Amino acid sequence: MSVVSTATAYWSGTLAEGSGTATLATSGLGPFAVNWKARSEGVAATTTPEELLGAAHAACYSMAMSHELAGRGLEASAIDVSAAVTFVPGEGITRIGLTVKAAIAGISEDDFVVLVGAVKDGCPVSQALKGTAIEVDAAELIA
Repeated sequence: MSVVSTATAYWSGTLAEGSGTATLATSGLGPFAVNWKARSEGVAATTTPEELLGAAHAACYSMAMSHELAGRGLEASAIDVSAAVTFVPGEGITRIGLTVKAAIAGISEDDFVVLVGAVKDGCPVSQALKGTAIEVDAAELIA
């Protein structure tokens, strides 16, 4: 069975002067304001496509890690993933940095680092973004 999730966007005006909204239609969340100034300069309280992409990637990665752990007979009591998506005007998305913190009983620091890399390669959002440099940092294994 396949699941189709939808999101919508609305834009009015020129790129530099206009504005719009993004809505997560499937879940009914939003609308979230979007505009070029927030995307190119950073503005608090206004989202960007990169922020939305980062949320999707972090959520997907945490689920993929949980699945990978189960395949190894392990379970995390907590997985915390943050995503930093870099956008450069005129170039596009140039980097996605994932920082992973997890509490996993019975795993060594070395195995945690290997796990973090394996999950990056298996995460469906990572797969969809293969054209973008994606880096992960096994920030912390919480004992």
